[in-house]
Amino acid sequence: MIKTYLAAFGLACCLLGGSVSGVALAAGTETEEPSVAAAADYEAGKAAVAAGDYASAVKHLTAAVAADPTHADAENLLGFSNRKLGNYDEAKKHYWKALELDPDHKGAHEYLGEAYLELKELDKAEKQLADLKRVCPSGCDELTTLEASIAAYKAANPG
Repeated sequence: MIKTYLAAFGLACCLLGGSVSGVALAAGTETEEPSVAAAADYEAGKAAVAAGDYASAVKHLTAAVAADPTHADAENLLGFSNRKLGNYDEAKKHYWKALELDPDHKGAHEYLGEAYLELKELDKAEKQLADLKRVCPSGCDELTTLEASIAAYKAANPG
């Protein structure tokens, strides 16, 4: 069943111009520049995410949020990297921190919704979708991607 979901998710991502690995999706989530103290680690963390080296990304992004605890984008990518490593509790903690810092952070809503789908918590994923609809009333990439992910999940998990 999970293979069916992943295949459907991959198809949805490809149709939307994204990628299954999430690298293309992660690139568009930035909302602000990091502080000077956090910039080097943030950039190294983004590069590690792009390379699929999530363990290295966690190391650099952890240092970035320590240097700049108000940087929602770093928290979001730290959540993303932890999710890719299967550390869902840690991922959710960082997504929620990003949303505490920026309640309208589109990337954090999208990625948190995707995490909930991976955890088979459709109702919580749909809550993130509703939040994205509020944040993006005219639509946005994050909304489109989460809608496709939820549709793929429902197709793979009928009833």
